[in-house]
Amino acid sequence: MTTALIYDDHFLDHDTGPGHPERPDRLRAITKGLHQAELWDRLDHLSFEPADPALIETTHTPAYINRLRETCIAGEPFIDTPDSAICPRSYEVALLAAGGVLAATEAVMAGEVRNAFCAVRPPGHHAETGRSMGFCLINNAAVAATHLINRHGLERVAVVDFDVHHGNGTQQIFDHRRDVLFISLHEHPAHQYPGSGFETETGTGQGKGYTLNLPMAPGSGDDQYRHAFETAVSPALDRFQPQFLIISAGFDAADGDPLANVRVSTEGFAWITEQLVHTARQHCDGRVVSTLEGGYNLDNLSRGVAAHVGVLLDNAG
Repeated sequence: MTTALIYDDHFLDHDTGPGHPERPDRLRAITKGLHQAELWDRLDHLSFEPADPALIETTHTPAYINRLRETCIAGEPFIDTPDSAICPRSYEVALLAAGGVLAATEAVMAGEVRNAFCAVRPPGHHAETGRSMGFCLINNAAVAATHLINRHGLERVAVVDFDVHHGNGTQQIFDHRRDVLFISLHEHPAHQYPGSGFETETGTGQGKGYTLNLPMAPGSGDDQYRHAFETAVSPALDRFQPQFLIISAGFDAADGDPLANVRVSTEGFAWITEQLVHTARQHCDGRVVSTLEGGYNLDNLSRGVAAHVGVLLDNAG
């Protein structure tokens, strides 16, 4: 088996306007980097369709999905917050991105590929059940996790988010549930958007103890992330024993990213990926779907994704 890639040029049609950090050039940099690293032709390029809105409504409220569609059609410049820039095509591009992540999830579950990387935009981890935040329209990772539980009957799905910003949307969606373990490593919320993700946020009700937030101090780098994985992330995953692992892969924790103050190296992203793949081999036959979140320094993004995908490929056999 091999590693699948989800990519479509239509993802470039989500026009966020001049100067916006979450811009089409991000995907151009990623595809160029995968070609330069001689990984592009080694990947299984899956075909996929836009997600059925009914599937999205298992994660987001129908009212929000309808409002997203209508706001895009109306030609409004943003939805809910100026950060979440949109254009008339953004709704259909967001459905295509979610459809790609779902297709990757299905291919991994069917054993057609071992794992997958989804080079999609817009990103998703800030999108809550009923509102957009932080560039995110549909929470792709949460949609995939919900689908695995509803369609395939999985009882334990883990979502690990190493974007430099807290995955508040994913946390909010699964906060009360014990069938999804959500782990987020992010720059400390006292210093970074969106201001959530303190260690004391551990879930509510039946979901108490199934959210793990690991705030990283400004200036943290590979050593601090390694310590967090060895002492907290990997032990939590081993206790949970996930049947499927979803990664919210943000590369804005890279040294030099304009929206962050931590310093993970390209080698650090490869090491993080190796730890997650190792856990997936132990508990869920290597079943991993990784979906792109942030990363706004194009050179670092290109190198980080290539390192991440290279590890996925090396462990796909």
